[in-house]
Amino acid sequence: MEALMASYGGSSDSDPDDPACTSTREDAENAATLPPPPLYLLSPPNSIEVLFDCPIAGQTSRVRSFPHVEGNYALHVYIPVHILGPQRSQIILFIKRIAAAVPDLFIVDSDIPLDLLCKDDLKLEQAVLCKEFHISLGRTVPIRVHQIDSVITMLRQKLQSQKRFFIDFSKWEVFVNDNQTRTFLSLEVTRRGLAEIRKQIQFVNEVYRLHSLPEFYKDPRPHISLAWGLGDVSESLKKVAAEEEAKRSMNTTGLLGKCIIGCKFSGIECKIGNKSYKICKLPDD
Repeated sequence: MEALMASYGGSSDSDPDDPACTSTREDAENAATLPPPPLYLLSPPNSIEVLFDCPIAGQTSRVRSFPHVEGNYALHVYIPVHILGPQRSQIILFIKRIAAAVPDLFIVDSDIPLDLLCKDDLKLEQAVLCKEFHISLGRTVPIRVHQIDSVITMLRQKLQSQKRFFIDFSKWEVFVNDNQTRTFLSLEVTRRGLAEIRKQIQFVNEVYRLHSLPEFYKDPRPHISLAWGLGDVSESLKKVAAEEEAKRSMNTTGLLGKCIIGCKFSGIECKIGNKSYKICKLPDD
């Protein structure tokens, strides 16, 4: 998810092809896993990376690229993030501006073109309303069946004593995956919540290490991804992100000038194949 950006040196947020942040709910044979790293992971992963026609508007998308091995399941550890209330309205307005400036973008974790969604305010709002975004705490990697119980048990042991903290998404950022096949527009955590999330990544790395799994990136940049484009369209997206940052920098009054959206940390989840596991969950306030 699970890094992606050009400043990462072209690395990804989760699996070898992607962040932060991702995969779809489609059938495993046709699934398109999307960034910052995947949330709805499929089992087993597809064997090769290919392009295929998107069912909507003739667009193209792609499928997972790590090899299919019988008995392997995709593992992804993440913090679920829900965008609520006025924050959702703010994101929707920005998504509209992006869709108008950069063609052929898609809502994250789907093959639905943004320009198509933006023609219907209700559909766009519903797409964002029902979307669960995520902050990846580890790469999306294949694991064997016999490793599942051990991985879940150790993750719970390492992460069970988490406390409530606030997460501020304070910067629009653009990430490109390892193979430069997809570009993501994301919101990055740069201040409040960053230290806590990086500590959680360390714990996940320890569990990965014990199971001979590849660890996360050395300088992790926690984020959620909102939209993606096929190929390297970072130049266009960075221009839009820079314009948005310039507008925000003019607002210097209190927190509104610093934080784009924020949320409370409420727990950590893990997806293995099509099954979700609660690693830790804080009680509702």
